[in-house]
Amino acid sequence: MKNADKKEVTCEQELAAIRDSLEILGGKWKLRIMRHLNNHINEVNTFKKIQREVEGISAKMLSKELQDLEINLLVTRTVMDTRPVTVSYAITAYGQSVFPVTESLVEWGLNHREQIK
Repeated sequence: MKNADKKEVTCEQELAAIRDSLEILGGKWKLRIMRHLNNHINEVNTFKKIQREVEGISAKMLSKELQDLEINLLVTRTVMDTRPVTVSYAITAYGQSVFPVTESLVEWGLNHREQIK
């Protein structure tokens, strides 16, 4: 990576960064959950609402993925003072920094489909 604004990194550091990115964002659900939260940013996104709207995800998988996203500072979890207790989730500003990356992936994927037709 050579850019006047970025520090020089080794090939090993680049490969580690790619591995980390894929580990954090990879899989079937994480980006779909993040996209849902981003699209519903001004709403209360409870666990049940997310589960209903991210079609096909099980409660166990949603719980695991939300925990991973929270650990990596991409999503916040807020326990609301209700009876019964309700938990809401929101994408963080840091989590929103993922979307330019995903837009590049979408663009590349669309071009790739055209190439292999």
